[in-house]
Amino acid sequence: MYGMSSHEVKPWTDGSFRTSDGVLLHTLTAGTGRPVILIPGWSQTAEEWKFQIESLSATHRVIAVDMRGHGLSEKPDHGYRISRLATDLDDLIRAHNLNDVTLIGHSMGASVIWSYLEQFGDANIDRMVFVDQASAIVGEPGWSEEERLNAGAILSAQEATDLVERLAKDDGSLSRSFVTGMFSRHYPANDFAWVLAQNALLPRTYAARLLYDHAFKNWQDVIRRISRPCLCIGARHSIVPWQAMLAMGRTIPGAQSVIFEDEDGGSHFMFLESPLKFNSLVERFIEFRS
Repeated sequence: MYGMSSHEVKPWTDGSFRTSDGVLLHTLTAGTGRPVILIPGWSQTAEEWKFQIESLSATHRVIAVDMRGHGLSEKPDHGYRISRLATDLDDLIRAHNLNDVTLIGHSMGASVIWSYLEQFGDANIDRMVFVDQASAIVGEPGWSEEERLNAGAILSAQEATDLVERLAKDDGSLSRSFVTGMFSRHYPANDFAWVLAQNALLPRTYAARLLYDHAFKNWQDVIRRISRPCLCIGARHSIVPWQAMLAMGRTIPGAQSVIFEDEDGGSHFMFLESPLKFNSLVERFIEFRS
């Protein structure tokens, strides 16, 4: 139900582009039409968007990217910061001379979009989809419980630091435990093993460095200034509090929010667990013109 068998023809073409600091990044491309860029989460890969590439490419030009260090992209020893990943996104847009772009970011991929907006603006962007990402992972001192939930904060500063320190020395067991909590219990074991293998393509030392930078960011001031159409997708049983995605939708003028329930594959990876519903929501949002 979830995965592709080894003999199936993959509905994309492998490509690459070189960033402004010389790193070769791997992409998957398919279809023609207005461009859609798919940005994976922390330690995840372009191929994890496989169901969305196949679906969206029927009507759009779809590009999924392996961020630096991730997937099949080069793994330099520098640049594992959200700001640099956002610059890489700008390099991708420039390399393909794209405009009227729909950006879809899962988890950390949403943070990459927010950093892109802060640095480069929205002149080339038509609309955005933010999939299950807290506006602030680490709670700030003095926040009420309501403020914490609305931000989506799930860690204290000390908890985040401890996690990063453990991750840098991880033999794979911590990553397995970490990712397990992001899926529903009924997700097939073989497909979960594939996701773990994708996750492991980012070396743990680089993964730890990037997670540290990612965790200690608060994007609320950037989110408040967004004026393009946005869809905010959360899940009832995600590690990210579902209240955060509703709050994000209230903050962005005219934005839509959708929460996946447990029976709909309501986990952090709902686009893998419930691709038909996810794709339908995204397709309607992309196609809608007021």
